[in-house]
Amino acid sequence: MHFLDQAKIFIRSGAGGPGAVSFRREKYVQYGGPDGGDGGKGGDIIFEAVTGLNTLIDFRYTQHFRAPRGGGGAGKNRTGAAGDDLVIKVPVGTQVIDGEDGETVLLDLTEPGQREVLLRGGDGGRGNLSYKTSTNRAPRQFGPGWPAQEMYVWLRLKLLADVGLVGLPNAGKSTFINQITNTKAKVGDYAFTTLRPQLGVVRHRNREFVLADIPGLIAGAAEGAGVGDRFLGHIERCRVLIHLIDINGTDPAEALHIVQDELEAYGGGLDEKPRLIALNKIDTVDAELVSAFRAELRAAGARRVFPISGATGKGMNALLDAVLEHLPAATATERPDGEVEDIEDQKPWSPI
Repeated sequence: MHFLDQAKIFIRSGAGGPGAVSFRREKYVQYGGPDGGDGGKGGDIIFEAVTGLNTLIDFRYTQHFRAPRGGGGAGKNRTGAAGDDLVIKVPVGTQVIDGEDGETVLLDLTEPGQREVLLRGGDGGRGNLSYKTSTNRAPRQFGPGWPAQEMYVWLRLKLLADVGLVGLPNAGKSTFINQITNTKAKVGDYAFTTLRPQLGVVRHRNREFVLADIPGLIAGAAEGAGVGDRFLGHIERCRVLIHLIDINGTDPAEALHIVQDELEAYGGGLDEKPRLIALNKIDTVDAELVSAFRAELRAAGARRVFPISGATGKGMNALLDAVLEHLPAATATERPDGEVEDIEDQKPWSPI
């Protein structure tokens, strides 16, 4: 499945149906008169966030969405049928943005099952029966129905993850996420191995959280260098960031500042999020060099530095423990005897 995180579509609600002009012409009915019914309401445009989707690729091939219009009224005071609402299903985390300015957020769908009406269908027109008065006994007026609403909108997907993984290209992010999740991210000894975000579920201390890996950042990414900084939108909702630094790089402190500068240039509050610095690939050097680089990063402004090895898993527990400190505490459950038990103390369920 191809990953697509933005798409532009055209949407239009249904117009209201016209009212009817009709008169009773029944045999043996002493008083006739108007009996035209009202038109039906047009269909609404509704967006719904559903689970199981993590891409907007479907909207590359289907870009126009039109709700049906309401049916026209009829004689015998019959109201026209209402047009069916058109429900557009999008992944959880999708934002609907005004297509004219490309900035105004109209909807932000962050909860599974969330449904929001964006464009309301037009109301049906009045039939001639509703125009009858004491002085106008045989009206021939009718309402044509309210027109439809239409607009272009951008759909932008921001993946929902608890933890974001950032760093320079070839810092070992793919190896890292493969080590602690079931993700099968591509690993290669060259820059920009990762070209689209990767999601994985981490299980640690009987807790679970979602980790998002994005393509590497380089100096000038905010101006479009490398793969740019567009994918940073997928970690805007994260509670904490893990910054991986390659210990084999020329200057770990410079790597720290490059990513920090790009986060500040992007905005969105990314530079204010808690950031855990992980000194990666310590299995390739001696302990003396690890201590020296760790001290250098602290001098450069890093509050906590975790030496790890994404290939062997060394040092992972300490890093993941620090991650859990920034996530919501596990909820408590009540046992049959009335005692309250923390979920962290429970063993994970297993069918065997």
